[in-house]
Amino acid sequence: MSCVMRKKQVGNEQMSRTAVLASIQQLWKHLGLKDGFVEKKLVLSGDPDKVVQSSFRVGQLAQASTALVGLAASALYGRRKSAGDAGDDRSGERLLENAPEVKVDARHAVLCFASEAYNVVNGELSRDIWDDLAGLYATKDGYVRIHTNFPHHRQGILDLLKCAGTREAVAEALSTREALQFEQEATDAGMCVAAVRTLAQWDLHPQAQALRGRPPIELVKIGDAPVRNRFGIPETEKETVQRPLDGIKVLELTRVLAGPTAGRAMAGFGADVLWITSPNLPALPVVDIDTSRGKRAAQLELNKDEDVETLRGLARECDVFLQSYRPASLEERGFGPAELARMRPGIVVATLRGYGWDGPWAKKRAFDSLVQSATGLNVAEGEAWSRSQNSGTTGLRPLPIQCLDHAAGQLLAFGIIAALYKTTTEGGSWEVRVSLAGVGQWLRDMGQLGAEDAFKGETMPARQAPMVEEVSNLSRNYVVRNPAGKSPRTLTALKSAICLDNVPDIVAEVPGSLKCDSIKWL
Repeated sequence: MSCVMRKKQVGNEQMSRTAVLASIQQLWKHLGLKDGFVEKKLVLSGDPDKVVQSSFRVGQLAQASTALVGLAASALYGRRKSAGDAGDDRSGERLLENAPEVKVDARHAVLCFASEAYNVVNGELSRDIWDDLAGLYATKDGYVRIHTNFPHHRQGILDLLKCAGTREAVAEALSTREALQFEQEATDAGMCVAAVRTLAQWDLHPQAQALRGRPPIELVKIGDAPVRNRFGIPETEKETVQRPLDGIKVLELTRVLAGPTAGRAMAGFGADVLWITSPNLPALPVVDIDTSRGKRAAQLELNKDEDVETLRGLARECDVFLQSYRPASLEERGFGPAELARMRPGIVVATLRGYGWDGPWAKKRAFDSLVQSATGLNVAEGEAWSRSQNSGTTGLRPLPIQCLDHAAGQLLAFGIIAALYKTTTEGGSWEVRVSLAGVGQWLRDMGQLGAEDAFKGETMPARQAPMVEEVSNLSRNYVVRNPAGKSPRTLTALKSAICLDNVPDIVAEVPGSLKCDSIKWL
């Protein structure tokens, strides 16, 4: 490589890191967190625009959202280690002394945004997470993407189309439908479908207009509560806190993929995360085993009064209530943000939605792949690919990883930990709001790479067992906590991309099923 080319490469890398830092600082400031902390405690490595192949700045999205979680955890750890010290900890000296340095590598962060793809259990590679019917189909006037990973969603689509359960039959049935009309029909039936739009078409949609100008995360005070000094830790807190979230109880009611990713991040920092799922929904073993690391898992049937009462008892003692179910489904059962704040003053309620809190799609079901299609990202990525290849044809192209899901999960964790920090400085009950479409808009706001630089990043590693060296070097083993009578298993999975100096990573176990633990706090 010539000296001129090397200087250009270094310059581009520095510009990319500067852009990541600006994104981090913008959201850090938006949540009202400590001035100057990011610059003093964050160390970024790698060129985020060269760690994955895309025209969008997927590497920047991964590194920025991951770093925000680490920074919030560092700040809370420093705050808790400073408890009882003389002076105002918010002024910074004691907190900065006790807050660990945060290191995040861009390539590692991107790989973790595909962590579910690389799991190995007892030496065997996990199967593909996608149902055979899920994906893109041509319609009479365009394209739609359907999501059928849950059996009831799959059957619902087949019922609407009145066809057999094969890709050929679905394709034939959809070829006679209009894209927007079928999208609406499926939405009305509670199914998961998105018509494929261009960026320009999405920008004209009322839902896009409802999201415009809003940050990808919002932190809303929902009630008054006294300042918190401890989280289930004895008086000698400074000596007993090993990790940022030690003693913190997280009640998680989520399914794939963003919500469980947020819960996994908090479990990794020491929280007691109790993951509650419904026995009416099927397990998704490949994703479940990856996102449940460090958690305990149990099930409740919320159509039964006794199980609702059990959940209410858990909620009265928890510090965090994390949920990603259909909008209003839990609120209808008495677990909305306002009710939870009255039930447990000082609580942090975190909610994930597909398309935000306002607009005609505020209650619409969504998954990462559908949001990519509906908001124009797939068309824009396809057009950029054609330009980069000097091709005269333009096709649709998904983003290389489920980056909206994973980034949303990181932002949820960031918001939750930031809100916990606020409970120690100003008190109150808080709600964290994140939407997949809001994350997609944040990705767009980061800009697209030009034809010269688009798709020039590293390829994602091959999925294989044994793992390729790059993945293996960043992975570790976990013991799978199996039901009695089942043979022991070992999960090998990617470690977190967040490194906090001198803070131990002691998560060692993974629940072997969604109902293998007691329904109680430790």
